[in-house]
Amino acid sequence: MTKRLSLLYFLQFGVWGCYLTSLGQFLGAGGLGADIAWFYAAIGIVSIVTPPLFGRLADKSLSPHRLLGLVHISAAIFMILFWVYASSRQKLDFAPSYLLYVGFLAFYMPTMALSNTVSFRLLEGNGLNSVTTFPRIRIWGTVGFVAAMWFVNSAYWENGGLHFTLQESSDPAHLRFQYNAMQLLCSGLLGVVTGLYAFTLPRPTKESLPTDSAAKPKIGMLKAAKQMWAIPGMRLFLTFVVLSGVCLQISNGFATPYITQFLADPLYADALAAGNATLLFSLSQISEALCILLVGLSLRHKGIRWVYAIGLLAWALRFLMLGLGNPGGGLWLLVGSMIIYGIAFNFITIAGNLHIQQTAPPRMKGFAQGIMMLMSNGIGATSGILVAGAVVNHWCHWEMVTVGNSGMRLFMGDWIIPWLLFAAYALVIAIGWLLAYKKAVSK
Repeated sequence: MTKRLSLLYFLQFGVWGCYLTSLGQFLGAGGLGADIAWFYAAIGIVSIVTPPLFGRLADKSLSPHRLLGLVHISAAIFMILFWVYASSRQKLDFAPSYLLYVGFLAFYMPTMALSNTVSFRLLEGNGLNSVTTFPRIRIWGTVGFVAAMWFVNSAYWENGGLHFTLQESSDPAHLRFQYNAMQLLCSGLLGVVTGLYAFTLPRPTKESLPTDSAAKPKIGMLKAAKQMWAIPGMRLFLTFVVLSGVCLQISNGFATPYITQFLADPLYADALAAGNATLLFSLSQISEALCILLVGLSLRHKGIRWVYAIGLLAWALRFLMLGLGNPGGGLWLLVGSMIIYGIAFNFITIAGNLHIQQTAPPRMKGFAQGIMMLMSNGIGATSGILVAGAVVNHWCHWEMVTVGNSGMRLFMGDWIIPWLLFAAYALVIAIGWLLAYKKAVSK
């Protein structure tokens, strides 16, 4: 069972890895650079609505894996339509691009919580401990994300064939999928495969279904939300889930354009890192995979208070190192910011998933996972990326520059100020969490 669920996460996060970190550069090249924040905010906007809704449907369903398959295929259709639109023109219009992307997200984002629900049910139905087993499964999602990033970073289509290159100085380098709409096609096709695979997963056993609700809970969503809010400590936790969620999409949206803009500087024009920003960024996911196994151990020994605080401090360090780094002598800072991401992401998101699973009532665990997605990727990430977009656009702007033998639209400006502001925010939230949690526990 663990192998089957591992493959599910490998495929599912591969869908995201095909485009998430390179979308900003693609949008900038298509004339939508000023709107990058809105595209990443869309992740949060749809997360406010669809994950709790589909999570509730999963609670009531005897076959949540079929629901998972349906939403994956629905999402893939929208992504393929986005590719059809984007590949037919050089300049993108905001309205059709945004609507197609939102259509994809409306169905894809619920898969995060749905996959967790399916996995937890199957694990518990097979007598496995979810706290110790789930991280070993979830790690394959990160592997899939990295594999997809490596593929779009180096792959390009020319003369009817698929080729690969890492050299920015080579003539076909500008054709790589990380710069164009082919990243969307890769995501869509992989989404179809993931949806079909989800249909083949086994049905959860009766033993894994909620026992206090006759397998079909009758409680409404509003009442379920009130009961969630009334759980001791949940109000404080969900509040900081929102505040920490602000950090989630900032580097996804802006790190790749930031690293790529170093190509315009003669000092770094030939630097391998500057021309392979997606590949460099993949070190974040590799670190995530290596650090994910620390989550369960850290929760058992340190508890959610210190695990969450360490995650927030790691976000502050990541932003600081990004701002101070460069592809030359400061490459170690860029690499360090990618490595620290493993702690930043896992000690917030994965630890939060496990904390919710342990504290939510049996008949609303799927709903609870959806609520966490709403608070973090929804309210938190949406507000965070919109504010971050305004900050970045204040100090930076898209500009056509000559790179090698071709022109590229790059995001130029004084990047260090935005990164320092983001680092200061994460540090303040970490201190606030430690103080608020200590006060709540002492009552």
